[in-house]
Amino acid sequence: MKDSGFELPLPHPFDFQLCLNYMARSPFECLYTTDTLGVNRLVKVGVAKRLIRVTCPHGRMMQVQLLQGVSLAKEELEELTRYIRNWFDLDRDLEPFIQMSEGDPLLGQLIESFSGLRIVGIPDLFEALCWAIVGQQVNLTFAYKLKQRLTEHYGDAAEWEGVVYRMFPSPEQFASVSIESLLSLQLTRNKAMTILDVASRMTSGELSRERLLKLSDSESIDKELTKIRGIGPWTAQYVRMRCLGDQTALPIGDVGLQNAVKKMLGLNQKPTPSELRALFEQWPGWESYVTFYLWRTLY
Repeated sequence: MKDSGFELPLPHPFDFQLCLNYMARSPFECLYTTDTLGVNRLVKVGVAKRLIRVTCPHGRMMQVQLLQGVSLAKEELEELTRYIRNWFDLDRDLEPFIQMSEGDPLLGQLIESFSGLRIVGIPDLFEALCWAIVGQQVNLTFAYKLKQRLTEHYGDAAEWEGVVYRMFPSPEQFASVSIESLLSLQLTRNKAMTILDVASRMTSGELSRERLLKLSDSESIDKELTKIRGIGPWTAQYVRMRCLGDQTALPIGDVGLQNAVKKMLGLNQKPTPSELRALFEQWPGWESYVTFYLWRTLY
């Protein structure tokens, strides 16, 4: 690596500013900091914590800088590269998606507004599951506060230039955490039990991102996730979309998605699940991206 950093080629289309806008949507985000040029984040690489900065200064290459000046071994570099490619969905060819929008009034509007926006992923399965769990049946602001409390109480941190950067805790860091401790953070008992169950399954190796990705189809993934008490269809679909890179994931029961479709189509009331499913049949294979872009219309 040159100067404690490296570059990644960008796919077309890719709009880093739209991705930054998405990441900056809440002032309560605790896992990274964004500015007009890039994003800083503390990530685990191998067994170490690494503070990185991601920018796209000329729009052609993504620059990744290790802010604390360390150098990475080959295996660490490969791991960090995979993380960033998953984070920004850099391996996705969006050209078929753009072609599908031609002549489609709704999709055409979305592409016009958000062309180059990638699904900003959550590459860590435990973080993705916990984020979906704490977000169940609460408003987004309170969900962020719960994530912040979990991160500050149990996650690792590093300081650089007077700023403290935090990392979402690993499943292993919940090994000695009690339900009562989680209740004191204002999680419900059911959510606390689910988080500890997921942590236990991941620590034992029963559940992992790699194991889920090896399953033959999306129904198998849904079945594997929803057998865990406290994880329903919405959570499974959300994790498939944000963590597993599944283009076909469709969180049909999502209120935000229903509101976005109501707004875009000028409906008098929110569409029913069956109406939503019928609507999405015209975009096979791109349900996740249509959902992600529809969510963006709400901001």
